[in-house]
Amino acid sequence: MRSSIARRAAVFGSAALLLLGPITAVANAEPNESGVSDQAAHLPVELADALQHDLALTPDQFVSRSELAQKLAEFAAIARVQFPDSFAGVWLDDLGKGVVALADGRDKDAAREAAEKAGFEVKDVAQSEQALQSQLSALNSWLDSQPAEVADLVRGIAVDVVGNGVALTADPAAGIELPEFLKRTVVHTAAPLLVPPIVTDLIPATGSATGDAALGGDAFGATSGNTGLRCSFGFNGTDGSGRTVNISAGHCDPNRAAAGTSNSSQVFPMVNNQTGPRVGYFAKSSFDGRDYSIINIDDNAKYRFENNSVRVPFNRSVNITGTADPVVGAPVCKAGSTTGFSCGVVTGVNRVAKVLDHTLDNGFTTNICVLQGDSGGPIVSGTLAVGITSASNVATSPLCEIAQAETLFGQEAPTQYATPINDILAANPGLKVRDY
Repeated sequence: MRSSIARRAAVFGSAALLLLGPITAVANAEPNESGVSDQAAHLPVELADALQHDLALTPDQFVSRSELAQKLAEFAAIARVQFPDSFAGVWLDDLGKGVVALADGRDKDAAREAAEKAGFEVKDVAQSEQALQSQLSALNSWLDSQPAEVADLVRGIAVDVVGNGVALTADPAAGIELPEFLKRTVVHTAAPLLVPPIVTDLIPATGSATGDAALGGDAFGATSGNTGLRCSFGFNGTDGSGRTVNISAGHCDPNRAAAGTSNSSQVFPMVNNQTGPRVGYFAKSSFDGRDYSIINIDDNAKYRFENNSVRVPFNRSVNITGTADPVVGAPVCKAGSTTGFSCGVVTGVNRVAKVLDHTLDNGFTTNICVLQGDSGGPIVSGTLAVGITSASNVATSPLCEIAQAETLFGQEAPTQYATPINDILAANPGLKVRDY
């Protein structure tokens, strides 16, 4: 169908750029819950500094809001089944309070009672989640009826949970004229998604060996023939057979078609912009539906990856204790080999992006700045793994400070696009993130 791509494309910014880098590139307080302080006390001081700088949060608040977001996610999964007529979504507000949106419906009173009993605030909205999904379907049906020259102008449609509406992404110059019944419910947003060319014909430089532990966010080079890309290690884990692996981004593999074969792309850690000895190869790489890769670690290097750590500045780490689903408003931090460790909040969920000729499903967005070379790096909330960095609308900016300053002059604020870790695990039975 003409609009099949548009139907799956997300609304999260004017331009999404892959975060590949050449191998040679330069590298409001809420009450704390019981037990939070002990967990927060084990977080590195450098993480506390990033939280204070980026979010004005303490480690206690970071962990408690992370835990609250997961309670919201669990409530939402149940509410969609028990209260379908009124349930309209969940999020954390700016003060870190859990919000459950409810529309008028026969089950609203019961839904309100359940939400309040769970300790969440209730926000009355005009439309239920089911109603918003119906509008989304109506928009899709209209797109299906349009000629290709109209339907192809649309880059995305999505439900805006906090705004309680439907948003459409299209080139502002396209001049799409919606029918009257959609004009009342659909909001036009920004320009189409773009990506820069992938850097090719690079050969890894020869560097000195290192036996240091490999952590999420550390740099690696991926090579296939004369093609080389620079990315970031994601979460360390194990596959269904117990083999040591690292979970990173699929577009970091320069030869995805050969993944898992004798011709698969090779992986080399990078130290001071030099590649060390090989540590593994791409066993699986996906850039359709989900952007992820599974890197099998060689036996002689697996001891370096047998940890559950994510890199923060000065060789400190956050130790992963489990996984979590992204929730709008939840605080998150990312590690990347270009921009290091920084924090923000989840700004959208269930997003889909069209990148080159690939469509990425069910992603989430944050307001964190990420640049080329950060691809594949881990995203955490508290001590829980949330996702893998995939793309950005400012990827080619020389510095995050420049990208953020340009916001003052009318440019879009930096937006990170990510793949949920639980989606990756669900697609690969037996795959686990190390949490010990």
